[in-house]
Amino acid sequence: MDRRSFLATATAAAGTTAGIGILNSPAQAAETRTGTPATPVPRQAFEATAKNFPKAGGNLANQNYSSLKKITPRNVKQLGGAWHINLEGGDTGRAQQCAVVAQDGVLYVATTQQNIFAVNGRTGAVKWKTSVGTETTNMRGVALGERLAFTISGANIIYALDQRTGAVVWTREMLIEDQGDPGCDPASGQCGGSKGSLAGAVVYWDGLIYVGTQGSTAGARGRGYALNAATGEVVWTFWGTPGPGEFGHDTWEGDTWKTGGAVCWIHPAVDPELGLVYWTFGNPYPRTDGSTRGGDNLFANCLVAIDAKTGKRRWHFQSVHHDIWDYDGVMSPVLADIQIKGRKREVVVYGSKTGMYYILDRATGDPVHGMEERPVPQHAAQKTSPTQPFPGGEPFVETEPRIDKATRPVPFYATGGVFEVHWDRPTILYPGAGGGADWSSPSFSHRTGLVYVGYGLINSAYSNTHGGRVNTARPLGEYFAGGVVAVDPRTNTVSWRQEGDWSLAHGNGVLSTASGVLFQGRPDGVLTALDDSDGEELWTWQCGAGVNTSPMTYEVDGEQYVAVLAGGNGLPYPDIPRGDHLWAFKVGGKVGPAPAPTPPSKRNQIRSAAVSGAAAGNTITLGRIWDSAKNAPGTTENLVSQNAMSPQHLAIPRGTTVTFTNPSANKSAHGAVAFFEAEFDTGLLMPGDSYTYTFNTSGEFFYNDPVSPQSTGKIVVS
Repeated sequence: MDRRSFLATATAAAGTTAGIGILNSPAQAAETRTGTPATPVPRQAFEATAKNFPKAGGNLANQNYSSLKKITPRNVKQLGGAWHINLEGGDTGRAQQCAVVAQDGVLYVATTQQNIFAVNGRTGAVKWKTSVGTETTNMRGVALGERLAFTISGANIIYALDQRTGAVVWTREMLIEDQGDPGCDPASGQCGGSKGSLAGAVVYWDGLIYVGTQGSTAGARGRGYALNAATGEVVWTFWGTPGPGEFGHDTWEGDTWKTGGAVCWIHPAVDPELGLVYWTFGNPYPRTDGSTRGGDNLFANCLVAIDAKTGKRRWHFQSVHHDIWDYDGVMSPVLADIQIKGRKREVVVYGSKTGMYYILDRATGDPVHGMEERPVPQHAAQKTSPTQPFPGGEPFVETEPRIDKATRPVPFYATGGVFEVHWDRPTILYPGAGGGADWSSPSFSHRTGLVYVGYGLINSAYSNTHGGRVNTARPLGEYFAGGVVAVDPRTNTVSWRQEGDWSLAHGNGVLSTASGVLFQGRPDGVLTALDDSDGEELWTWQCGAGVNTSPMTYEVDGEQYVAVLAGGNGLPYPDIPRGDHLWAFKVGGKVGPAPAPTPPSKRNQIRSAAVSGAAAGNTITLGRIWDSAKNAPGTTENLVSQNAMSPQHLAIPRGTTVTFTNPSANKSAHGAVAFFEAEFDTGLLMPGDSYTYTFNTSGEFFYNDPVSPQSTGKIVVS
């Protein structure tokens, strides 16, 4: 069977699932689809959250939907702070990515500082605080089950804490869990696992917890773990890159599977009736250089349906074959029951950076709206796949740059859309590595039947000039923007979109509610409430730091609250306001908003220290990197780096004349052309040539080199 078959069955049992109809009971469904007897299972994966919000994503289906409806479009303007606390004493040095969860009136949240908190959901009083170390990792959600709270640490240790007291019940170190890799020598430090780490939100279901890993940019070999929730014993490991004798091993050239990436750092969804875990696996390694790893590179860029109890693959779907664009599908998969042409379909919604949703049958992996393998541009050195899959319906964002949007390319780069090829010449593509939608947590509303997700309008510049190491830079000086979009999974078409000033693709999760109100945070620190029918803004609140986590809602003593952790994350805005603000809101809340921080720049800023015109002799030397120790241009020509302007950041008063010079020792032509304001243009300067320009207008002027366009500078005129 072709490995690109949408029903890529691993066992005969799974092979019986194609083409089934609607069954009469959960037990019948489970027995027919798995080939084994089953007892009736409540549809717990798809029940809307209510009083409790027990996991990242709300329910096992990752729907981020609540049945609570006391906060409505009519009274949402009356929301105020019920309480507000700084979990880490007001620390602004760390970003925060953790979703808040709630059980029986208590909130549970983890900070990047490696502290786990239990907080009274009515008063904001801290019930307990437990430290799990000092080595940081991306902690995105605590799991609750069996009266325990499960979390991870940066030291690759999984912790089970007593929910009532925070006391450590058990720990499990996962640092050298490289069993199954015959080429692994933990003592040498050369194992894929030794380069990776635990990451993401933990998920609990039926006596097991599910934990993923990160590290694809360092050549880690990805894996997903299932552990016994009572003891911490590893029950199974699913490898992102199959080893010898395993399905998909032949999709990796040579031994590249050993360091192939394919990590699963976003939490999975679980279907209890089918007994399946749906996990997304990330990009292969090296990220932009496919020249050494010929083949489709399974299970990179895949959604894999895994037997929840045994870890065996049931089916997989690969959204990008032989990825060279960092197009991993890193949104948490969402499960939903929908009606298509009068027929009930049980689907998983998967997708992300390509700007397309792949809507698949949960039992079989069959695409419910069709799938076409289309020819795409080819590059022999990159060993590109001849085709890529395009789902029926339409993309939820554009799939190529546009000059009338934030995706307007910085001049002189080669440009292209989704699946355009690249090699060593810097090439701007959209969607980029930051994706049309990256790792925002989407929401499926039972009320509207729509899927809501935040997206970013962010280009990436691809090249392999650094020996195949990661090089998906966001071009300096480019603009950022984004929005939120509602997609109808019944047709895979856009229902509505609201575009705005901010990228909403990096942790800006969406919460939908039964009353018709959506909640989503922004990088400028603002939490918003939107109408779920059209995205109209109903309410805003300043949280004091970037809101790059998922809002949630819960109920205590009959009162509905909305909670969120605001702490920024630096993506795609390195200057995003950071912090440790935990907020809870209710109608009539008396706590006022936080002071508004300085919002991040809407352009990808140059962050090298400013050099005064006097210190630089009012001269910019092209093709050279500034030597800050000597306060002078470097002595070696550079055609690769983004900072090959000396100095890269020049500060001058209005009326200053600046000389742009290409040193005679350089071997290449260079130039400096202002964009997008067209303030000046030196033309091409041959070695030994110079050009002067007098700046009579105040402002901030970005410019780049038409020969080496990634080399970008900025002149600030005051």
